[in-house]
Amino acid sequence: MVKRVIYIHGFNSSEKSYKAVRFGELMAHYDVDYCVPRLNHEPLQAIIALEQLLTSNTVLLGSSLGGFYATYLSQRYHLPAVVINPAVAPYNLLTSLLGENYNPYQDYKYQLNQHHMDALSTLTIPTLHTPELLYLLQQTGDEVLNFQHAVKYYSQCKQLIEFGGDHSFIGFERTFASIVDFLNIK
Repeated sequence: MVKRVIYIHGFNSSEKSYKAVRFGELMAHYDVDYCVPRLNHEPLQAIIALEQLLTSNTVLLGSSLGGFYATYLSQRYHLPAVVINPAVAPYNLLTSLLGENYNPYQDYKYQLNQHHMDALSTLTIPTLHTPELLYLLQQTGDEVLNFQHAVKYYSQCKQLIEFGGDHSFIGFERTFASIVDFLNIK
């Protein structure tokens, strides 16, 4: 059976993000169904769209808010996932962005409201029940998220922590072999 690899982009991003495109180039050399859905800013709509793509042979990659979503899906559906500089508590982080927002990658304006924060809060997994399904890729120079939150939250998971870098995860391509190995992509 062909494995489905889903890349989950971050907040105000799209299927054209650098990491999604670069990993897609790698996946073209494997017998997999690689997909990067364009996600809505509404958290529950994003999760429903992702759930509709899941198969029994799905693995996940998620960056930033996409890492938060990948964690939720991993733990709910028992799927392997790699999370890259993931948001641990996006409902706290994104409150500073309440109001009108613009997604330049999808070219649309929208209102970010408290009900979005509440929805994100309901998707939180307080304790990872199957941490062995998760692999954390974290750079300490992340200027958007406090890297220590992720290191602590994913402490029971496989981790690759690099000093320096930034939120984009500089040198992402260097991690490809370990991602393919962890997700058992053939």
